Amino acid sequence: MAIREALMALLEQGPASAYQLKRRFERTTSSIWPLNMGQVSTTLQRLHRDGLIEQVDGSEHDVPDDSDSRSDSPVAWLLTAAGHAEVSQWWRTPVLPEQRGRDELVMKLAFAVVTPGVDVSTLVQRQRVSMQRLLHDVTRARRQTDGDDLAARLVLDHRIFITEAELRWLETLDEAQLRIARTHRASASMSAATSVEEDFANART
Repeated sequence: MAIREALMALLEQGPASAYQLKRRFERTTSSIWPLNMGQVSTTLQRLHRDGLIEQVDGSEHDVPDDSDSRSDSPVAWLLTAAGHAEVSQWWRTPVLPEQRGRDELVMKLAFAVVTPGVDVSTLVQRQRVSMQRLLHDVTRARRQTDGDDLAARLVLDHRIFITEAELRWLETLDEAQLRIARTHRASASMSAATSVEEDFANART
């Protein structure tokens, strides 16, 4: 997930403290991807190190003192010129599937089907049950979302579409596994029958 770019995009709206950025991120994404303060602080430190943001006196920018800072004035962060340029580049650059990282579910199932002793059908069924619960929860959250909250609707709709697609994919995989299992059982039965016939023939000669 592009936490780095998301925080910079929020800072394009104006200076903000770490705590404000955390709250705005979660509000914008309907808490689908909750952030902890450690993630926010670490990301801000790296952005500062790279010269993309700078620290300013929050009291001069109407930033409430809601951070964990012990100073007399709140600490706020501001995009530098380099930061604005990087966010602008992010807006212009399409996101490709390989940039989203490895999909753990795909990897897990890919290794499961080649690992002896793993009950793939049971694994798939558990995953389906979990994703059906997720789909129910996200759909309910979508119904409760304010119609004017476009950002929340966008995030929740995407989660619904992705979850529905993965459920269909799991159903296809489950059916494929059952067909393979049936084929293996049929082959094993035919081999056993052939072996019996050969033994019987050998006993008569």
